[in-house]
Amino acid sequence: MHILIVEDDPVIARGLQVFLESAHFDVSHASTLARAFELFAEEKFSLAVLDLGLTDGSGLTFLQHVRDSGSQLPIIILTAKTDEDSVVEGLQKGANDYMKKPFSNRELHARIHTVLRVPSNNDNKIVFGDLQIEKAQRLVKIKDRIIELNRREFDLLCLLAIKPDAILTRERILTVLDKEAEIFDRTIDSHISHLRSKLRQAGADGIKISSVYGVGYRLEKV
Repeated sequence: MHILIVEDDPVIARGLQVFLESAHFDVSHASTLARAFELFAEEKFSLAVLDLGLTDGSGLTFLQHVRDSGSQLPIIILTAKTDEDSVVEGLQKGANDYMKKPFSNRELHARIHTVLRVPSNNDNKIVFGDLQIEKAQRLVKIKDRIIELNRREFDLLCLLAIKPDAILTRERILTVLDKEAEIFDRTIDSHISHLRSKLRQAGADGIKISSVYGVGYRLEKV
């Protein structure tokens, strides 16, 4: 797999490149926004690791360019910025995940694998901690205890469990679930609240549905 690093700090960029190449990824590096545009046009990538604060502009400009082109290239934001608005804006523009500097290479590696994980459409069973989902039977269990969910709750839990630890945006939820114009943005919180309650009552102590302010939700282990 080919990863694009867009990072203007040569020390961070070199460290990332060495680490990812040791993990058997092919890596290209752009230190400027202009170079990132060139590489994106010239080569095919599996994922981009994107710094927001570049010397010739904001990494959000690159993110917007990628999404405007119609590309669904997975993008993980790296940012030294502590303001939440920058992270939220990046996720709303289509980033798949984010990490704040300083970060550990091991955690980034885990997040890359999470974002790149492509579940098989033929895979009927999803297991995450104590949670078991059998999609064909529309059956959900916690520690072998069956949880009764309605149609929307089941579909929403599947979306979260297919890519655990990754952020599921509200826009994505609406796109996938609102096939019959029956679900609205304001009802998503209600469905999430009911899911949390049912998981808690079933004894799901090892997992939780976390809110990512202004963006969406994430299923993760406690």
